Amino acid sequence: MKRFALAVALATLAVCGPVSAVFAATAPCEETLKALRAAEATAKLSDADKNTVSELETKGIERCNADDDKRADDFFAQAMKVMGK
Repeated sequence: MKRFALAVALATLAVCGPVSAVFAATAPCEETLKALRAAEATAKLSDADKNTVSELETKGIERCNADDDKRADDFFAQAMKVMGK
């Protein structure tokens, strides 16, 4: 019986560990947006890069408003790459 209980406990940890890590890895999109806007304020960008960053920011905000933090953070990360951050 003890072996069965141990097996169940280990199986639970094996399933819950990665699931909780996924949720912990995603930052709130509002915080990421603040960081993006702060970086954008100090960045010197060409007009084409400004347009790209603006488009990615808009897409990220749309996803953030839809409570899709992971995809919003992905768009914000792409915008940060364009700015070299």
